Amino acid sequence: MIANLVQLAAGEEQSPLVPPGPELLVGTIAFAIVFFFLAKKLLPNINRVLEERREAIEGGMEKAEAAQVEAQSVLEQYRAQLAEARHEAARLRQEATEQGAAIIAEMRAEGQRQREEIVAAGHAQIEADRKAAASALRQDVGQLATDLAGKLVGESLEDHARQSRVIDRFLDELEEKAEAAR
Repeated sequence: MIANLVQLAAGEEQSPLVPPGPELLVGTIAFAIVFFFLAKKLLPNINRVLEERREAIEGGMEKAEAAQVEAQSVLEQYRAQLAEARHEAARLRQEATEQGAAIIAEMRAEGQRQREEIVAAGHAQIEADRKAAASALRQDVGQLATDLAGKLVGESLEDHARQSRVIDRFLDELEEKAEAAR
C-alpha cells in the first residue's frame, strides 16, 4: 500500500490490480462499518438461530433416544405377552388333550357298560326264549307222544294228569341221557 502511494506520488502509471488510495481508504472504512454491523447485529442473530437449531437437533436426538428406549420397552412387553400367550395356549392344549382323554375313557367305560347290559339282556332273553321253546316243545312232544301211544294202544289217553306225568318222566330221561353223553 505504501508502495502504491509512492508510485502515485512518483507519477508512475498505476497497476490495474491496485486500487487508488482514496478508494482503498473508503473501501476499508466501508468494510469496517459492514464488519461492525455484521458483528453487532447480524452475527448474534445467526448465532441465536444456530443455537436454537443445535438445541432442536439435540432435543430431537434426545426424543429419538427416549422413543427408542420406549420402543424397546414396548417390544420387551410384547415379547413377554407373546411368551405368556404361547404358554397359555400350550396349557390350554394340554388341558384339552387331558379332557379329551378323560372323555374318551368315560365313553369307553360307558360303552363297555352298555355292551355288558346288552349282552346280559341278550343272555336273559335267550334263556327266556330257550325255556319258552323247551316248554312249547315239551307240550308238543307230549301231545305227539300221547297221540302216538293212543294209536298204538288203540285207546285215547286223555287223562291230563297221567299224560303230564308220563311226558315229564320221558323228557327227564332224555335230558339225563343227553347230560350223560356230554
